Amino acid sequence: MPEFLKFVTLIDLLDMTIIAVVVYRILLLIKGTRAIQMILGVLLLIVIAFASKYLGLKTTSWVLSNFTGYLFIILVVLFQPEIRRALAVFGETRMLGSGGKSTLKVLDEIVKAASILANRQIGALIVIEGNTDLEHYLETGETLKSLVTKDILISIFIPYSPLHDGAVIIKDGEILKAGCILPLSKKVDIGKNYGTRHRAAIGITEETDAVSVTVSEEKGSITVAHKGVLSEELDAEMLRIRLKELFEIDKRGAKKK
Repeated sequence: MPEFLKFVTLIDLLDMTIIAVVVYRILLLIKGTRAIQMILGVLLLIVIAFASKYLGLKTTSWVLSNFTGYLFIILVVLFQPEIRRALAVFGETRMLGSGGKSTLKVLDEIVKAASILANRQIGALIVIEGNTDLEHYLETGETLKSLVTKDILISIFIPYSPLHDGAVIIKDGEILKAGCILPLSKKVDIGKNYGTRHRAAIGITEETDAVSVTVSEEKGSITVAHKGVLSEELDAEMLRIRLKELFEIDKRGAKKK
């Protein structure tokens, strides 16, 4: 047995495991975003700061030393979206929705509406709240507080509706707001064939644990975004299966244990 292992206790192993898991989850959260480039930029400046101090570059060393002194505040400002998303993920204790059967009914209405809108090539963006409160985004929309039905959803997104350009937000089986403005994703690897609506669908799921369903008016396709990841184009049955997976609904229409 190597000599250093004699000094490693179970507490030390637990400590290292926790840090490894946290770092791994953080890397997953920032994968594919501009955060990677920003982190590399910050690390480069730190390396230059140490090098300038070693080489005796007093002015450069003084400037960079002051910069690193405020590094914590700078990181908080730079990584606000990633920090919010990380807190939402770590604090996630249950999946979206309430009772299994009521949730399944809401999902069916969303699937029916999305399918009809896709066939007519009418754009739509539907967001279902998770554990993270979407109160900040609700302020930008119009209050509806109506049941989730395919007819209401379709009427909201028809082109001559005043609310068709924004997003619908669903909470606890109820259409809470319509016409909401959502943050756009800052990812650089999103396909050029996806426009503002899809970037908003991804953006809200980067900052919260919400699920978004998007209908493209250009292609009449349906996609789902969750945790900053956009699915491939889905048909009605694939959409239903995907939403059931996210809501953890089994074949009997009940919440999984």
